[in-house]
Amino acid sequence: MKTQSIPQSFYSEQNKIEITDFYNEATEDYEFWSKDYNMHFGYFIPFKTNPLKRDSMLNEMNHQVIKRLNINSKKHRLIDLGCGMGSTMRFALQRHKKMIAYGVTLSDFQLKEGNKLLKGKNGIILKENYNDISFRSNSFDSAVAIESFCHSGHSRNSIKETFRVLKPGGRLVIADAFLKKDPKHLCKGGKYAYNRLCSHWSLEKLETRDHYKTLLKDVGFKDITFDNVSMRVAPSVLHVPFAILSFILKKVFSFQPIKKESLHNLKGSFYALLSGLHMKDFGYYVISATK
Repeated sequence: MKTQSIPQSFYSEQNKIEITDFYNEATEDYEFWSKDYNMHFGYFIPFKTNPLKRDSMLNEMNHQVIKRLNINSKKHRLIDLGCGMGSTMRFALQRHKKMIAYGVTLSDFQLKEGNKLLKGKNGIILKENYNDISFRSNSFDSAVAIESFCHSGHSRNSIKETFRVLKPGGRLVIADAFLKKDPKHLCKGGKYAYNRLCSHWSLEKLETRDHYKTLLKDVGFKDITFDNVSMRVAPSVLHVPFAILSFILKKVFSFQPIKKESLHNLKGSFYALLSGLHMKDFGYYVISATK
């Protein structure tokens, strides 16, 4: 019997539900990864960042993203698309006193706890879908997306919506992992790691580097640069197995159960490490573009 096809919109909505559930339950685990609640990998610079201290590298990633926005001393409106607990927003607000920062997330937990961390600062987190933002067109001077657009498969919708809310001349900076080739051309090990990574981290897919550059151009972005920072990111990725082991031991010795979402997060982190070892198939990029 022929199987009835299911519309792509179903998968998108289902993925949205999975992402929300995942981050509602697993976000508190990220305190173990980063005392600043950085929910991303880091950026290593010899003699500047300490490869043994994760937050040194994780905050350097925040710095690398924010500096590419080319912010001047004037009033500035920033939107963080998939902001997590607002760590990048807090980093930016510390360095740019005339900035107002907005973050969007689907997670109620991140909304509540992230806004507590932003109390007294010129920033707020809102419950919004970055593929359908309620803000008016031409509202923001800049936008960032650190390891967040991958959850919607690096879709054209997220780029179009970002382009819409940015002011003319506004800057977008993305930091994320991308495929270097079509999924069907991945090696056997790369394909295995890729499928497990998407499953455990609720990613619709990863886009290829070349196709994503075409999407950015088609939407209207210009001055597009792709910086391959895979080797800069690698030292923080190598922290993954030690962080996983320490997290499990902490739970065991405190007699606390490990939640299903936490297990997915741990497995996803492991497959991120495994994917990173396939350097011909995967790369980590910091992308800059101007409206």
